[in-house]
Amino acid sequence: MIKQTATAIALALALTACGPTTPAAEPDKPEITAEEMAANGERLNAWFDAKYEEELQFSPVGLTFLGRKDKNDQIDCFTIECYKEQLAWRVAATEEMEREFDYDALSPADKISYDIWKYQTEQEVAGDAYLYNGYVFDQMNGPQGFVPTFLINFHSVDSVEDLDALITRISESGRAMNEAIDLARESAARGVHAPKFAYEGVIDQSQKVITGAPFTEGEDSALYADVKSEIAKLKESGDLTEEEADAKLEQARIALVDYFLPAYEAIIAFAEEDMANSPDSDKPVGADTQPDGKAYYNHLLATQTTTNLTADEIHEIGLKEVARIHEEMEAIKQEVGFEGTLQEFFTMLRDSKDDERFYYPNTDEGRQAYIDDATRDIENIKENLPEFFGILPKADLVVKRVEPFREQDGAAQHYYPGTPDGTRPGTYYAHLSDMTAMPKRELEVIAYHEGIPGHHMQISIAQELEGVPQFRTQAGFTAYIEGWALYSEWLATEFPDTYQNPYSDFGRLGSEIWRAIRLVVDTGLHSKGWTEEEAVQYFLNNTAITEAQARSEIQRYIVMPGQATSYKIGMMKLQQLRKKAEDELGDKFDIKGFHDTVLGGGAMPLEILERRVDQWIAEQQAA
Repeated sequence: MIKQTATAIALALALTACGPTTPAAEPDKPEITAEEMAANGERLNAWFDAKYEEELQFSPVGLTFLGRKDKNDQIDCFTIECYKEQLAWRVAATEEMEREFDYDALSPADKISYDIWKYQTEQEVAGDAYLYNGYVFDQMNGPQGFVPTFLINFHSVDSVEDLDALITRISESGRAMNEAIDLARESAARGVHAPKFAYEGVIDQSQKVITGAPFTEGEDSALYADVKSEIAKLKESGDLTEEEADAKLEQARIALVDYFLPAYEAIIAFAEEDMANSPDSDKPVGADTQPDGKAYYNHLLATQTTTNLTADEIHEIGLKEVARIHEEMEAIKQEVGFEGTLQEFFTMLRDSKDDERFYYPNTDEGRQAYIDDATRDIENIKENLPEFFGILPKADLVVKRVEPFREQDGAAQHYYPGTPDGTRPGTYYAHLSDMTAMPKRELEVIAYHEGIPGHHMQISIAQELEGVPQFRTQAGFTAYIEGWALYSEWLATEFPDTYQNPYSDFGRLGSEIWRAIRLVVDTGLHSKGWTEEEAVQYFLNNTAITEAQARSEIQRYIVMPGQATSYKIGMMKLQQLRKKAEDELGDKFDIKGFHDTVLGGGAMPLEILERRVDQWIAEQQAA
């Protein structure tokens, strides 16, 4: 849960903000032959794979996400001691890499791997100073929602041994969540308190998880129902007798009641207790109100955008992009014949919840129609992918409604990756509890962002890559990942049969301005003293989204400082790189080659991505 050595912290911050550094070249070195360079790369990649395997052993949960079953009866350790052990391992491994491998004797492709590994280490070193600044529990993140989601959706049960591992994991979850509570208490003791709305979300989610059998009267809770389903499948396949099945169910009930339930009760008790220390809702709630908050936010901007842009620079970029996109929105407003201001057009769309042109019915039929229509639009994109990409994902994609225990009205849709071998598909999750927060105009653009050609395409291709060290197939850089997804919304305009309705195209612009607004409100909240209400109002003044959506978004930015800035910064870099390639290559520009270059190396910092694209441009020019 803690993603991020205190030595030379100022240097580490500078390194993280400015991008990866590379060792200085030594003079008068003998020229490296192609054969020597290839051998060095082979040795380096073998080293990376061995070290990545060592690193994976720190995280049983991470192993499960990769579809592996070693350590599948364990849950990660969430103590500071475990974190320090992992960080020390990472620093020592990076020092070993620098000792063992001559940077100048590597190929350009192998230098990228070297730089990404070192950059990741520098990020973790820089983040060590801010271990207690982030919120352990909030309405968006925390073990209270993650653990049951993980146990239900990602722990696969194909044998009695897998079932036993699941039951053990349920018990172990209690230990892990109590470790997270200890960390949250230490953060609170240092003056870091989540907002009241965040704790209310934690309490609500936790109560939903432990409502129903075997915790309370009524229908089975989601986790208990899942365990019953897994036992029933094993009984049906003949792997369990009736008597054995009953015994396994009793073991699961004991694990849930004796270990799982007390941990959730402790989470609720902590949230209720610390809520008294939450900042007043009418006061600034940004990261800069925390101890060392300004430095903490600058660190987050650097890690999230992988640039050295300041908060003021990001704020100004956002203001300019909002103004530019408004001009395009004005054109669509005129196209549909609306007479009135753009703000009045926003209001009309926002208030037309009973108009079936703009909203689905707030019924189960309406929810299914949303899933069906999103699936249809994704299938259309799938059919045309070969025109734009040479590398295609093997893993399939499914669209699902968020589980009831973590569903929130108006919350952002999201994506969970499948397994690298494709046995578990990627999942695009939609919050459908309130269909009045899910306008039809936004369905198409969200499907492209979360699904194809967005997150599912990029992450699946990264996981399936061959010829690069395994750690690169799982690397996560938000500016690259979210920048690609936002670029995909724009790229989809070039596909046939997309955004045919002007309101859908308005939804696309609404999604883009949403990300431009994030640059303004995130920096406003965390570096300029804005209150929640000021940020919500800015959103409503500049988009057609509902107040429920706007408030959900702003509350997300409050508890996840800096993350929201990554989308637009990443998209703009990708657009800039594509234009650069088109301008320099002219008739030699190949859209499939460009996209394969961007996706074919996995996620990386934007500076390294630009180097990779520049290398591709040079290769095309020389061809």
